Amino acid sequence: MLDGLSRMFSYIEPYVQFPWVIRHIIDISIVSYVVYKLLLLIRETRAEQVLKGLTILLFATKLSEWLQLNTIYWILKNTATVGVIALLIVFQPELRKALEQIGRGRIFDRLTFIQEDKDPLFFINEIARAVQDMARAKIGALIVIERKTGISDVIETGVKIDGELSGSLLENIFVPNTPLHDGAVIVRGYRIAAAGCFLPLTENGNINKQLGTRHRAALGISENSDAIAIVVSEETGVISIAHNGKLTRYLDSKGLKEILKKVYVKEKEPRSFIVKKWRSRNEQDGQ
Repeated sequence: MLDGLSRMFSYIEPYVQFPWVIRHIIDISIVSYVVYKLLLLIRETRAEQVLKGLTILLFATKLSEWLQLNTIYWILKNTATVGVIALLIVFQPELRKALEQIGRGRIFDRLTFIQEDKDPLFFINEIARAVQDMARAKIGALIVIERKTGISDVIETGVKIDGELSGSLLENIFVPNTPLHDGAVIVRGYRIAAAGCFLPLTENGNINKQLGTRHRAALGISENSDAIAIVVSEETGVISIAHNGKLTRYLDSKGLKEILKKVYVKEKEPRSFIVKKWRSRNEQDGQ
């Protein structure tokens, strides 16, 4: 496989010749962008503090070499030898998150969204109506909408339903004192995949101590994937939404719909349009 790639690039190389200045600009720009995205990725996480500690250790290593403190330099240098393995262990969550973000590009989009020819606005209204009804009745709820990052491992922790998404079904699942009330509902596409699911709790120690387990679980799944988690507080009826490790609270039905439209409609409408166009073209060819 590697030999094939080498031959392919050898064929392309004569046609892609850039002046050395442009090559350096492209090289520096790509490296700068990658470093910038990595810094954004570890910002306000435990990895940020680890990175600061590693920077201090590297500075101490060079300083001990310059001052000829041979014993200290030998210890620090040999520590750095096994540091690569240690980094892979320490930064494992951040590395997984970075690889997931790379895989969220349109080339690797999941085909399940492409094949469905349904109106997302109907399902957005169904979700918003159910959430608003539960908020008025102060019924606790946790709804997770799967996006590009698959969360099948979370779905397997609950009871599989595989039913078409509707507001009535959502409200029925979260009726108090029922077996599935305390877990999370996972929405995959336009269907409710499972209920009563267990979510990973957030590791962020800076969140409000007044927030309960539902909010911590919503933040946890949004940190480990690109899923959106909607929370209805059982004590106050406040509607919150977690996305990309951030929690937005005190939403009304209109605000919830706007957030869902930015994610749901933007993802599905262009792809369903492609499918419709492809189908209509095949039908015309068949005629």
